[in-house]
Amino acid sequence: MTLLSITASFGALVWIFQEGNLSGLLDFEPLGYTVAGNPIIMFCVLFGLSMDYEVVLLSRIQEAWRRTGDNAASVAEGLARTARMITGAALIMIAVFAAFALAEVITIKSIGVGMAIAVFIDATIVRVLLVPATMRLMGRWNWWAPGPLRRLTDRLGFSHVETSDGDADRASDAERRAAPGLAG
Repeated sequence: MTLLSITASFGALVWIFQEGNLSGLLDFEPLGYTVAGNPIIMFCVLFGLSMDYEVVLLSRIQEAWRRTGDNAASVAEGLARTARMITGAALIMIAVFAAFALAEVITIKSIGVGMAIAVFIDATIVRVLLVPATMRLMGRWNWWAPGPLRRLTDRLGFSHVETSDGDADRASDAERRAAPGLAG
């Protein structure tokens, strides 16, 4: 999913800075090419930012699923619990990156505009629409893990779930019944 937002921002960079669209608004002379280092820098920063959103969103969804065993309700709860935070963080990052558009150096200007576009797409379309929709469609398969990995996480305590009455075993049993192929 991260590649979708990064790819869209790379396309926007080409359209804006290489082809010269919006050059009057952003006050620059198009180079006719994309500076080679820009996509690399953007990929590194954007990958880290989008993974941050993703970990927060998926952690909340997984917590709800482990507690309830209901995939659809878990996706809705996880999205509801994180949407404000993701949107707020994205707005801050978009404002910071968009400020780079005021720079005189076209490299800085293009990185800022490209990253602002990528964060906007990632926070609005990818994390709030595509990830939850994909998780709803995949249903129980979201929670499948190979047997050896499942046993390792159980042994290390990563599958431990606290319920309201403190009965972790009941939640763990519900988790195993809800997901396919988790018995082995």
